Amino acid sequence: MKNSHAGLQQASLAMGMQQFARAEQLAADVLKSSRTDRNAALILAHALIAQNRAAEAVVPLERVLRRGSDAEIETLLGAAMCGAGRAADGIAQLRRTAAQRPPFLPAYQELAGQLAKAGQIDEAIAVVESGRVLVPGSIDLQVDLGRLYLQKFEPAKARATLEAARDAAPTRPDIMSDLARALQLDGDHAGAADAFRHVLALNPDDALARANLASCLLELGQRDGGEAALRTVLRGRPHLLGRVAYVLAAAPHGRFFFRPSTAAKFFGEQQS
Repeated sequence: MKNSHAGLQQASLAMGMQQFARAEQLAADVLKSSRTDRNAALILAHALIAQNRAAEAVVPLERVLRRGSDAEIETLLGAAMCGAGRAADGIAQLRRTAAQRPPFLPAYQELAGQLAKAGQIDEAIAVVESGRVLVPGSIDLQVDLGRLYLQKFEPAKARATLEAARDAAPTRPDIMSDLARALQLDGDHAGAADAFRHVLALNPDDALARANLASCLLELGQRDGGEAALRTVLRGRPHLLGRVAYVLAAAPHGRFFFRPSTAAKFFGEQQS
């Protein structure tokens, strides 16, 4: 028992450090002595899914479920089935879990995510909305709804939804990042620029946020600021040359480069 407990602790630590192969081995060792250990099965399944081996995660999860219902295990099983190319089975499993009471919110989130991956955005939105009826105070479901509206290219709805989420949880940087994108798509480039600055204040190395800030500044006619932001994006990241060149070319009265070498020279990068 002590060895199993220590093994689970080490496996959990390995997962936290994204050492997925080690987490897999440690969890598998625990399962050798206790084939239905719930926590070991969870860690093993997460480690396998992280290594794009979702099909292998199905059996240990199903083995644990033979002992009784477990919403967390069932939700992960549905995700594993979808990841293994068994989307119909996985979505059916997630629907059953989402129908349980009391509601298990991760099941709603996973179901909505899998439906969205399958191109069923409207149904995914309906799932999230049904979850919000049951748990109206869930910020996570509010954020998920905003992201689904972004996927559906409905920026006004995304903006309203994410603004409400931001007001309820003003310290969450992920909400501000999504809201910034919604403001940008909704044509509020000044508001989006302020939001992207907020994101960058929390994470200065967020290259995507800085590229989006540059795009907003260029849309606002602030060419010097926009080009300076793009140079910052590219600094130390030569692989992003195409991205920054596109942002500049797509801007009103932007610049277009016929050759990568010309773009690199403009942005102050040296071609190897």
